[in-house]
Amino acid sequence: MNDKFAVFILTHGRAGNVITTKTLRKQGYTGKIYYIVDDEDEQIPQYQEEIGKDNVLIFNKKESLKHFDIMDNFHDFRAVVYARNVTFDFAKKLGITHFLELDDDYTVFSLRYENYGKLKQTKINNLDKFFSYILEFLDVSGAQTVALGQGGDFIGGINSNYTSGLKRKAMNAFFCRTDRPFKFSGTINEDTTMYVDDAVIGKLNFTYMHAMINQLETQSNNGGLTDIYLDRGTYVKSFYTVMAQPSAVKVAAMGDGHYRLHHQVNWNGIAPKILNQKYRKE
Repeated sequence: MNDKFAVFILTHGRAGNVITTKTLRKQGYTGKIYYIVDDEDEQIPQYQEEIGKDNVLIFNKKESLKHFDIMDNFHDFRAVVYARNVTFDFAKKLGITHFLELDDDYTVFSLRYENYGKLKQTKINNLDKFFSYILEFLDVSGAQTVALGQGGDFIGGINSNYTSGLKRKAMNAFFCRTDRPFKFSGTINEDTTMYVDDAVIGKLNFTYMHAMINQLETQSNNGGLTDIYLDRGTYVKSFYTVMAQPSAVKVAAMGDGHYRLHHQVNWNGIAPKILNQKYRKE
């Protein structure tokens, strides 16, 4: 893998259980891996023993708070947004030009494909090569970041978002260039708020819909974000993005039989449009 590329795994309280690392190595990634952890994590020595002292990057959580809008007054620091907002700084210090920012609970990276009218998936066996393809697209597209699909994006099978090829969103797994930095806002739902806020000013954020990440259920793995999701729920989570763009985002019921409240984005009110020349006034 290119020496100027690295994977940054954002983790807290999961030393010895950073599933993403095992998944990356098992599926053929040979490059650099760093853990980004905050100075309040009591498991820093275990991380250092697990992956090497130089590969554990520690940041001051309270200091990072000064550089972005948390969007609430809960004073709840159990969130990944702090780590997200220091990743570009670490990449720059390390001389990294491109990186992939991941959470710590991915079990499989897979490709999605159509087979006799059904949507199938197959495990990627050479992540080095796959990552290089995504990075090439990132470079030529001018995008801020390129993400991979998640399980929910493919509800509906072959008639799901798969057919679009690309979606104007980016969540959870971010391919980035160090020279195209961006910020996240809000204690939670920070990824959705980022791509909605930035789309308003014409920034490009994509999800590649022919590949996906498989991960543990949000509230099934101890540590990480589990506690804050259990405490706050999806209703509060979704409202961060409503606060950011109230004219185009709302909270509504989502599901099929078992409903939960979730954000809904009206893209006609978010993304700038390119009009056909026929509408131009002479």
